[in-house]
Amino acid sequence: MAVLIHPTAIVSPSAQLGENVRIDAYSIVEDNVHIGDNSHCMYHTVLMNGTRLGNDCVVYPNAVIGAAPQDLKYHGQQTLAVIGNRTTIRECVTINKASHSQKTTVGDDCLIMAYTHVAHDCNVGSNVILANAVQLAGHVNIGDWVILGGLSKLHQFCSVGAHAMVAADAMCVKDVPPYALLGREPKIEGINKVGLLRRGFTRETISELDEFYTTVFFSGYNMSDGIAAYTALHPTPPNEVDSLIQFINSSKRGVYR
Repeated sequence: MAVLIHPTAIVSPSAQLGENVRIDAYSIVEDNVHIGDNSHCMYHTVLMNGTRLGNDCVVYPNAVIGAAPQDLKYHGQQTLAVIGNRTTIRECVTINKASHSQKTTVGDDCLIMAYTHVAHDCNVGSNVILANAVQLAGHVNIGDWVILGGLSKLHQFCSVGAHAMVAADAMCVKDVPPYALLGREPKIEGINKVGLLRRGFTRETISELDEFYTTVFFSGYNMSDGIAAYTALHPTPPNEVDSLIQFINSSKRGVYR
C-alpha cells in the first residue's frame, strides 16, 4: 500500500519508509531514519538522525526519538535509537540515541507512556510497560516483561530483571532482581506472583521462586549467606532460580533487599 505523508510534514528524501507508513501533519523525519511497515507517526512527532522504528509502531504527538544524548562526553558520533516492532510511544516521550555504545534499544510490544524519558545507551527489553513520566538515566537495562510504575526513576547503570514490577514514584539506585515486586521505599515486598501467573508460569515454578526469595531476602541472612543456604538445600536450582542467582552475583550496584 502507498505511504501517506501529510503535505506539512518534512520528510528527508533519504529516509527509508516501509509499506503503508503514515506520517501526519507537522512531523519531521530526518536523514538516516528507517520506519518499518504499517507504522504511524502522528502529528508533531520528530524522528531524528539515527532512528530505527520497527513495524506496526505508533508514535503519538510531540514524541522525539533519536535526539543527541544528554551527555557531555558525546561528540557527534553516529549512533542509533532502535525501536522494535508493535511498540507504542505516547505523547511527549523522549528516547535519545546512544553515546558510548552503538545504540539505545527498546524492544518489541512495549508501551512507553506519556512524558517518559529513555536516556542514552539504555536497553529496554520486550513486552515492557513504562508508565507515565518514568525517567531512565543513561546505561539502564530493563529486562523483558518489566512494569515500571508512573514517576519511577532509575539511576544510571541500574538494571531491572525480567518480570519485575516497580512501584510508582520509586527512586532506584540499586538493581532490582528478576521476578521481584519492589515497593516505593524502595524495598523488596515479595515476588510478582500475579504477573507471573498472567504470563503462564506454573504454580510449581512460582513456588520455587517464592522459596528462594523467602530464604535469601526474608530470613535474616546477608545476600551471600542466603544464597549459600538455599543452594545447600537445592544444589541444582531450577532454571528460573539459577538465572536469578546469576543476576544477583553479577550485579555491580548491589540489589535491593
